[in-house]
Amino acid sequence: MAPPREAVTTLNFVDNYCATYKHLFPEVRSFEFFKWLHLGLISDMDRKSLPAIAKYLGLNNQALLHFVTESPWQVNELRNQRLSIIRQVLQGRSFTLIIDDTGDKKKGKTTDYVDKQYIGNLGTVENGIVSVNAYAFLDGLIFPLIFKVFRPLKRLKPGDTFKTKPQLIVEIIQELQEGGFTFDLVLADTVYGECDTLINVLNQYRINFVVAIRSNVGFWLAPSQKMRYSSWKKFHQIFSNGKTEQSYIREIIFGSRRELRYWQISNNREQSAENFTLFLMSNFPKSITSAIDNPYGLITWLEYGCKHSKNYIGWSDFRITNYEQIERWWEIVCSVYCMQSMQFHIFQQKSNQVIHNQNTEVIA
Repeated sequence: MAPPREAVTTLNFVDNYCATYKHLFPEVRSFEFFKWLHLGLISDMDRKSLPAIAKYLGLNNQALLHFVTESPWQVNELRNQRLSIIRQVLQGRSFTLIIDDTGDKKKGKTTDYVDKQYIGNLGTVENGIVSVNAYAFLDGLIFPLIFKVFRPLKRLKPGDTFKTKPQLIVEIIQELQEGGFTFDLVLADTVYGECDTLINVLNQYRINFVVAIRSNVGFWLAPSQKMRYSSWKKFHQIFSNGKTEQSYIREIIFGSRRELRYWQISNNREQSAENFTLFLMSNFPKSITSAIDNPYGLITWLEYGCKHSKNYIGWSDFRITNYEQIERWWEIVCSVYCMQSMQFHIFQQKSNQVIHNQNTEVIA
């Protein structure tokens, strides 16, 4: 019996990275499409839909669609392999865990879990699908970890259980802890900042956190207590391009200082409707500026470092309606994101060694 043929080659770094997943695909053809998708999703195209990728790479669109929707590979195995690679590259180093939700507008109700709901990155209620996402942030780079789709109560399917976004985050944190990941700081955006359940879990795991909260958050104060502010302090806001801008931070104290502390960040000490203002909550016992060099800059990674990069790869460009198939697409996007992060020089040597070792194990 003739041995199976070798998979066609693409780019060297794509082939090397994808080789660590080869054992998950029972067919050479499936493994080839896995590599082709990685190549297509990093290509310079306006949209990364399957028809666009197939046309760009000269592939059969129906065969590429079949790989995403029907090919016999398991999404949980792909995720576990990606997390294993990240865990080995990190080598036990602690990172900042970033939590955010990603929402994408979708027309109609044909797609699973699409409903009229709040889309965080749009800042408004729209018809769309929402997922809760976790990322590792270390040395200026981001590795995608786990995502979970939010299932609106009105769109539950038979066998589904309704879970709030904070409940999904709790599951993510527990899975990462059980999976051997170490993180010393959690950043989250406005959606979660006012949820007692989430805050209690973070305290239970003794994890420091900084979460953005709405400006109208309220507290019960005794008749003798008042809300007061500390003096503004300067700090340098660092943008993604390396430029800096002077900003200001002050503490908001509700009566007396509590275990949770509240902060206001602004680009101008003078109160004006034109000023940018961000409100934060943290469990740091001291000023967050003493523990975090750039609290504003870290929060902005929620908007730029995660969402912009993921959308460029093609997170929202799927044209399928079944969530099990959408989950496959999202997992492949996360794999591509992971592959790109590992090309930066600070992780290049470690990731190359991990990939070499894993490829050697697969061959053996």
